[in-house]
Amino acid sequence: MLELLANGIVTVLQWKYMLPLLLGTLAGVIGGSLPGFTITLTIIVILPFTYGLDPLAGLAAMTGVYVGGSTGGLITACLIGIPGTPSAIATTFDGFPMARNGEPGRAIWLGVWASVWGGLLAAVCLVFVTAPLAALALEFGPWEYFSLFVLAMAMVAGLAESSLLKGLVSTAIGLMITVIGTDPIGSVKRFTFDSTFLEGGFHFLPVLIGIFAFAQIMTDIEKLGDPRTKAATAVRATFERFSHLKVNWEIFRQPFLLLWATIVGLIIGILPAIGGSASSVMAYDQAKKFSKTPERFGKGHPEGIIASEASNNANVSGSLMTIMAFGIPGDAVTAVMLGAMTIHGIQSGPLFVSQNPGLAYGIYGAYILAHPLMLLICFACMPLMLRLTAVRLAVLAPVIMVLCVMGASALNNTMSSVYVLLIFGVVGYVLVKAGFPLAPLILGLILGDQIEINLIRAIMTDDNPWLFLTRPISGGLLAAAALSVALAIWQHIRHQKRTAGAEDTDF
Repeated sequence: MLELLANGIVTVLQWKYMLPLLLGTLAGVIGGSLPGFTITLTIIVILPFTYGLDPLAGLAAMTGVYVGGSTGGLITACLIGIPGTPSAIATTFDGFPMARNGEPGRAIWLGVWASVWGGLLAAVCLVFVTAPLAALALEFGPWEYFSLFVLAMAMVAGLAESSLLKGLVSTAIGLMITVIGTDPIGSVKRFTFDSTFLEGGFHFLPVLIGIFAFAQIMTDIEKLGDPRTKAATAVRATFERFSHLKVNWEIFRQPFLLLWATIVGLIIGILPAIGGSASSVMAYDQAKKFSKTPERFGKGHPEGIIASEASNNANVSGSLMTIMAFGIPGDAVTAVMLGAMTIHGIQSGPLFVSQNPGLAYGIYGAYILAHPLMLLICFACMPLMLRLTAVRLAVLAPVIMVLCVMGASALNNTMSSVYVLLIFGVVGYVLVKAGFPLAPLILGLILGDQIEINLIRAIMTDDNPWLFLTRPISGGLLAAAALSVALAIWQHIRHQKRTAGAEDTDF
């Protein structure tokens, strides 16, 4: 196996494979860093250019887009508080506050290096553990998927340090948004009020941009006249003397955090239809629960950035496992890759690795080499990107608004997506002002349809509701969800006691 891997890496190092991989990684970093553009859109743009290449060169380019895009999303997440990709949502929680505190370079490079190490750790599993981990995914029926999604939301609802109730309400709002439109199973119209605008429901992308981008921009504009904001901007423009060795030390002095976030990303990546956004938020939640200083999360804590980005890139490895072992696309990006394989006459599935060892290990090699290439691209481009922090908000805000509107309208070339963006921009602003966390809402929006679909499938297969508890994996996941809520309540009580103790000390 090691010999096959070495041959795969040596093969990809040839220029006819290395050049597509480099260009794909560059396109991924750029596309991932543009809010609203997404990795999926980037890989669709790249797809026609791969038709004339041999299969390995084309798949190497797509793998580069996937790896580069997964990292590129953190750039705008840290610098302007808007995740470039949905999978960078959790990076925003601590990356943006750290950048606002005068350390944008540290925030970005913590994320980049965590992405590299998380991705390379996941590569070990991609090569050696594909079969056993994928076998676990085969055991998942609709009961298990429903329970897994419930666990995901139970975990993320606990992210609200100030109020668990607000976290649960935020999750419920996200779920309610997914109910509007057409029923995914029976195609029945729900809560549309005979409006053609509501019939199609609300697409995830414009809602995401509206809630994060507009809410952030409006909050910043509100503070434009504040002298403290001007002082903070001046500090941000004079930063940046830091050591990459020190950044890596911050990551490696917490090996459990790096390893556990990687495992979370891998497992979520293997399970179809969940995606990188859920894995990064779940890893962030786990980091907060295991942390000795959970009260620092959301204020520029490095642990939050490390967990989110390590999980984010490990998720790519998990998705590649699923498509190569079972021929099942784990997300929209791997669905495009599966289509490219079909175009080249390649059948993915259980026999893919044994029948196409050269191609399989070439993809492994491309995935591994994409990480150092992505690192080199970041080294070359980062000084220019960091100049964003020195741009006045009065100049930056209109540009961001225009890019957000362009990203939303490009989804289906209609104004309806722009209206959705504006509506949820106001909703996000109101929720932020009221102290509601946005992460549970976004996860509810991501998983709402899947929860409903799997619940209906489970009941249609067998109407016995006890199967959700008596099936071992499903019951275990629901027990873990209950435990997660209990742990969140305990953390909330502990946080309140610490706060009360600190106030007593001040007096």
